[in-house]
Amino acid sequence: MEACFLKQQEKNKKCQACLRFPSRFLCWQRFSLALELGRGPARRGARQPSQGIRGARELRPNVAPHPSPGSMRGVLLAAGILFGHLQSIFLANTGFSMSVYDVTSRSIYLKWPKFSGASSYRVTATPVNTVGQSLLTHFSDVNLKGTLTSLTPNTIYVIQAEAIDRNGIILAETQIMQSTAPDMPVIDQAYSKLSNSITVEWRTVPGATSYLLTAQDGDSFIETTVTNSPGTVTGLKAATLYRITIRSINSGGRSQPSPSRKAKTVLAAPILSVSSPSCDSIAVSWKAVYMAVGFSVSLMRSDGLGRMLKENTTNTSLVFTDLDPGTLYTIKAYAWDASGMPGDDFTYNQRTSPTAPADVQVAFNSGTLRAIVSWMPTEGALTYSVIVSNRLLTLKCNSSSSSCTVPSLQCGSEYSVFVIAHNDAGSSKPTVAVSLKTIPCAPGSVSIEEDETDTLLVSWSSVYFSHYYVVFVKSDDGLEVYCNTSHTQCHFQSDCGFTYFISVFAYNEAGQSPLGDVFNYTTAPCCPSDFSTAFVSGDTLEVTWSPVRGAEMYETRAAAKAGAVQCNDTAPACTLSALQCNTQYNITVYSFSEVRGSNKSCASKYVATAPCSPEIKNISKDALSVISVYWQPNNDDATYSITARGEAGLWHCTSSGNSCTITNLPCGAVFSVSATAKSPAGQSLPSYSVPLETAPCCPTDLTLTQVTQSVTNISWSVGMGAQTYATTLESPKGQAKCHTLQNYCLLGCITCGTNYTVSLKAISETGLTSTCTYQGYSSSACCPSGVKLYRLGNNGIRVHWRASEEVTTFNTDLYGSKGNFTCAPLSGLSHCDITEIPCGDVYTVVVTPATNQGLKLALCPKKIYSVTCSGSSVGRVIYRGKRNAEHL
Repeated sequence: MEACFLKQQEKNKKCQACLRFPSRFLCWQRFSLALELGRGPARRGARQPSQGIRGARELRPNVAPHPSPGSMRGVLLAAGILFGHLQSIFLANTGFSMSVYDVTSRSIYLKWPKFSGASSYRVTATPVNTVGQSLLTHFSDVNLKGTLTSLTPNTIYVIQAEAIDRNGIILAETQIMQSTAPDMPVIDQAYSKLSNSITVEWRTVPGATSYLLTAQDGDSFIETTVTNSPGTVTGLKAATLYRITIRSINSGGRSQPSPSRKAKTVLAAPILSVSSPSCDSIAVSWKAVYMAVGFSVSLMRSDGLGRMLKENTTNTSLVFTDLDPGTLYTIKAYAWDASGMPGDDFTYNQRTSPTAPADVQVAFNSGTLRAIVSWMPTEGALTYSVIVSNRLLTLKCNSSSSSCTVPSLQCGSEYSVFVIAHNDAGSSKPTVAVSLKTIPCAPGSVSIEEDETDTLLVSWSSVYFSHYYVVFVKSDDGLEVYCNTSHTQCHFQSDCGFTYFISVFAYNEAGQSPLGDVFNYTTAPCCPSDFSTAFVSGDTLEVTWSPVRGAEMYETRAAAKAGAVQCNDTAPACTLSALQCNTQYNITVYSFSEVRGSNKSCASKYVATAPCSPEIKNISKDALSVISVYWQPNNDDATYSITARGEAGLWHCTSSGNSCTITNLPCGAVFSVSATAKSPAGQSLPSYSVPLETAPCCPTDLTLTQVTQSVTNISWSVGMGAQTYATTLESPKGQAKCHTLQNYCLLGCITCGTNYTVSLKAISETGLTSTCTYQGYSSSACCPSGVKLYRLGNNGIRVHWRASEEVTTFNTDLYGSKGNFTCAPLSGLSHCDITEIPCGDVYTVVVTPATNQGLKLALCPKKIYSVTCSGSSVGRVIYRGKRNAEHL
């Protein structure tokens, strides 16, 4: 609560007090203005203060001495709105306050705190804008409470309290505004129509906004606030006397209670328990009601048809008979007291139980083991129950219509069917039983047998209520056959590799039995009949066949004296390995399924394996290009083929014995020799290969070139298969040899003028040798020795030498800067003269033996001479040394 502040202004201590509103402050002067304006028409929308008004003693409302009724209504309206929440007025500079703790129509009860220094308190109550005298009351400082009495009801008073000391000086003062409660109302009448309430009527009191009704029973009472007359107090006890008072209420408070009136609540209604013990009667009962001396119960059809039945009784039960079955009736009951006053009534609707349905019909659904029961509807029946029973089982079906389906009936049984109608009142009697026979049960103990004639025998045990049987046999390819018989077995034709699904049904007038177990029977898989064999190798045989019906796996077996080999596979092929060569096997292909196992009746065939691989024992070289191969014959009726395979090609020989010869093998070649055996059963694997190498080829070209008189260069073409070569020049005077990896060689120590025999050996990497002989070779003639140059005469020169015995003809050449000179001596001579030769030059002199072809031999050494001049003639001849011919 906001504090109001008092400010002294000038000497008259004029104050400004503010009222706190929800959104702003309104000064006291505005409140006075509102009171003045209240004399005119009532103001709308005035805001109500949320706290009390604090003010000083100078603040006085402007009170008109003689207000008119209209202006008074305006003042009361404005004051009521402004003081609805008004609490107290405080002196801002002293903190002295006063509050109201109770209000009645003619009294206001006040209290205040003790003020320091005050010995008494003076309270003045002045009505606001109404005719009336102010009320002045003094109180001592002992009691801090006061009561203002003899006030006017429903009137707003400005109440001022002053704290006074012993000298009569006012120490502090405060003001509040408070309205008195409306005047006390007067009850016109009070009465009870219901057992838990009393209704009160009174005249309206001016200024009252509501009224407080009080119903008192001894020490307990119940209060109810109402806005106008009449008003009702509820929650009371039945048949009880209450003292009723009423008070008027406004914003200021409540009036004193009115003079009381006594009123008694009426009797409580009897609580009915209703039932329909039969389709034409209704029984009613109830508990005793407090203060009741008798009861009245009436019954009538709820649709208004027929007459009403009424019974008065002092008992607590009644039975109404001869009623309509399945009909809704309305029952009403009340009690009365000793004075004959009726109490509350109680209404209850009850239907009589229905009669039993008529024309019960039963239809049996053989496919579902259900019975559809129907009947004619019964009046008043809400639901129906169908009971289907035999000695072992009772089934029930409920329905709100005129039919019901009873499920889960047992096959091969006879039932009695009853129908009962129901409603909320009870049930009818069961109808006359209707007999129901169900379909037979599915045959059991079904057995299936297969004989050697590919026939299936299906048998089963007999069942109750069955007239005949039908057996359905459906194969997995969709084909279905059946057998209709009154016996307990049937025969069917069957095939290999099929799965048959077998169902057995029993029949009677009600229909077909339920589906029993569906049996499946799988015949043995078919046998592969067209399998073929193909050899992969001498010890491996591939067997293939076409898939057969019903086979999930195949077993291939090859049996011989030495043992058996088998393989299992889901594919229609099998490779039998680790077979013995040159052996006859009995081959069988069995089919297999998980259901029936293996079909052991499949046919077989004999197959011989290919020959065994030969083993080469020896290879002999009969000649340079001829070999013989020997092996161990190890097969029956086999022909052997020998193959020499190399880069040069293939060479063959064939024999049914143990050897054969291969001719015309090339020189310098490497071969791999192997043997195979062939018979009507097939061809063996080749034997292990034996390497074969032929001697290297001789070079086709060989060339000898004399480098010097004692050195000869020999070269040749490459010989196929040769790795190294050994050349030899041989004569009676000696021989020259060379062994090399190359295809040329230099041979030293050659004797000039000698005939040699030329030979060459081609040697392979493994040491095989071919000796090659070529045309003979003659070395060049021997060069003369002792070649000297002499002067002859004036311009002549003689060349002299020593010739070898076998050479008689020579060529002589001189080479100089001033010319070249040649002379040919006569045969047998060892000198040659050149008559005209320039002097003063250096000459190279060469003397060579003459060849048959007239060629000059370039191997002889050359000598250098200097020929000086003596005048114009040849002077001295001086030897300067020699050089080889390649430096010319």
